Amino acid sequence: MSGEVRELTVTTSTVGSAIILSASGEVDIVSAPKLSATVSEALATGSSVLVLELSEVSFFGSAGLSVLVEALRTAATDQQVKVVGSMPVQRPIELTGLDKMLDVHDTLEDALRDRSSDSA
Repeated sequence: MSGEVRELTVTTSTVGSAIILSASGEVDIVSAPKLSATVSEALATGSSVLVLELSEVSFFGSAGLSVLVEALRTAATDQQVKVVGSMPVQRPIELTGLDKMLDVHDTLEDALRDRSSDSA
């Protein structure tokens, strides 16, 4: 029911030169290390675009925000990190001002279409 904790699941796929990490469930202090490890592996491939597809995430705590900050810090200068988020994901990103540093989209299609976006 509504108090039920949804375990985090993360799947990886590719579209062209983009790696897409699709997560569902809750990102909290317990599950964030799993997401962080997957993000690190994806960035290590050298792919030019990493899209974190988080539209199926029902809870996104401060540990999730830390994963995003770490992704930005470890991404190479020629790698883009994009986020597709549900309201529970976008809200904390906006409240903390991370939306000024991250490329945030409402849909995966938007994130993949917007290949040349440059946040200058």
